[in-house]
Amino acid sequence: MTLMNTLNLACPIIQAPMAGATTPELAATVSNFGGLGSLGSGTTAPDVLDKQIDTIKSLTDRPFMINLMVLSEHDSSTLDSEIPAWLSNFYQEKNIEMALPERPALSFADQLQVLYDNPVPVASFTFGIISAEQVQHLQSLGTRVIGTANHPLEAKAWAEIGADAVCVQGVEAGGHRGGWLPQSANDPMGLLTLISQTRACTDIPLIAAGGIMTGQAIKAIQTAGAELAQIGTAFLTTDKCGINATYKQALLDASQDNRSSETRLTRLFSGKQARGLLNDYLRDFAQFENAHELPPYPQLNAMTKDLRAHAKKTLDAEHQSLWAGQGVALVRQEGTIELLERLVKEL
Repeated sequence: MTLMNTLNLACPIIQAPMAGATTPELAATVSNFGGLGSLGSGTTAPDVLDKQIDTIKSLTDRPFMINLMVLSEHDSSTLDSEIPAWLSNFYQEKNIEMALPERPALSFADQLQVLYDNPVPVASFTFGIISAEQVQHLQSLGTRVIGTANHPLEAKAWAEIGADAVCVQGVEAGGHRGGWLPQSANDPMGLLTLISQTRACTDIPLIAAGGIMTGQAIKAIQTAGAELAQIGTAFLTTDKCGINATYKQALLDASQDNRSSETRLTRLFSGKQARGLLNDYLRDFAQFENAHELPPYPQLNAMTKDLRAHAKKTLDAEHQSLWAGQGVALVRQEGTIELLERLVKEL
């Protein structure tokens, strides 16, 4: 049985789980249409996540997905990196108050417990890999488990612990890269290459992500060996998405002007590679991109939180993390259903 049949989907579309951008309403809308709606929950407190799951369940009786970021307890609880001088100076120059949190990220174990206590149809994971025992426990609750991979070896690792599918995320994808092995950061692969090389080493069902903006692109990844398409950037400018107006306008501007549609992989906002629109923040501090002392995720992410919040509050697109994939020039201001109908028609 195919993954699409297993999940009872009417179309081969997964709406990407973009933390901070997705909403229960967006996920439910996509699921009710016949795709797989999802909620990026890696930055969501457990009690809030529990309520959001209940909200989605009240809005749809179709399958949906919750996505979590796999972090060790040490990584999420300990802020042990020095604030880079260039970042500290920026806060002082702009007169932005920085209040570092007690811990740089939420407890993954506490978030995962929510999925044990309030089971969901599909759970996906990024930034790392869980244990075979955790996979089996989720599956015993009726939850399908999906991993994320930027390299064939990561996909193979997920297959070996019994995951139901793997989302292979090409270098074209917007937002954070989900891999964890050194190979995925050292030699980023384009999506079609990643699919073909992954297909050669494992027969686990594949979901493709990265630069997919049209029905024709969905057909291309299916021909290459993936079954479903995970689409993120195209949903950012739709009505159900939760991003702020400044961010959304920057994306729409990128669709009108090729000069503003340039994206870049960067570690400068969070310490982990992520693709976003090129803006002044990335230009001004480009020289520190590969600095040995750049704090890792989630350390740097915690350090830039107040900077990003200030930019959002002051409607400043030049210092926000404007995550977007290489297909950003094709975004449109449209309804979520309108986008889905167009993709299916193109298929």
